[in-house]
Amino acid sequence: MRILLVEDDPTLGNALSRSLRQSGYVVDWAVHGQAADLALRDQIYEAVVLDLGLPKIDGFEVLRRLRGRKLATPVIILTARDALEDRIKGLDLGADDYLIKPFKLPELEARLRALIRRSHAVSSSAIHYGPLTLDTKDRMVAVDSEPLALSSRELNVLETLLLRAGRVVSKEGLLEALCGWDEDVGSNAIEVYVHRLRKKLEPHGINIRTVRGLGYMLDRQQNG
Repeated sequence: MRILLVEDDPTLGNALSRSLRQSGYVVDWAVHGQAADLALRDQIYEAVVLDLGLPKIDGFEVLRRLRGRKLATPVIILTARDALEDRIKGLDLGADDYLIKPFKLPELEARLRALIRRSHAVSSSAIHYGPLTLDTKDRMVAVDSEPLALSSRELNVLETLLLRAGRVVSKEGLLEALCGWDEDVGSNAIEVYVHRLRKKLEPHGINIRTVRGLGYMLDRQQNG
């Protein structure tokens, strides 16, 4: 899952980006509002963690421009501003959640998971697809309750497909979900990860189908 972190404090930004990556997220970190606005124009993110007191463009304006483009990307405001007026303004501009600094990282991650689930109409942290279960909290995959070993990037590809089950996901969409600004992953890498996943999933009746010219989608064998 690729998220945008917008935080101008270098110590906090570095700590957050490092911790979120350790939790399985692909993180782009913008240190001012203008960079965040440009990123949100050019990239697709599963969620945004947005500070308000930013240089160049403040967080309210970043949010206003995002919603002005009719984008429903989940946004959680993360700020030291605890005034009621700021909370109301942020929520009225289209923020989905509001967390006051100082905060505990597990709470931020839980709120992020909840926002991403809701954006895909998923009701719990465990995503089920036939015999397959992905626990988004513990980053574990099981088939018929037996653990399935996946690399971090294989898991990210699978999670992206699961959250969009029944829909085609383009190769570019998968690539964006895997790669942050500081990573260089070739488009053929997606084919490698999909091939590895197929080998692990097909024995259990789950296939990643190639839709020619469009991308990939999960497909489940029907009994009978």
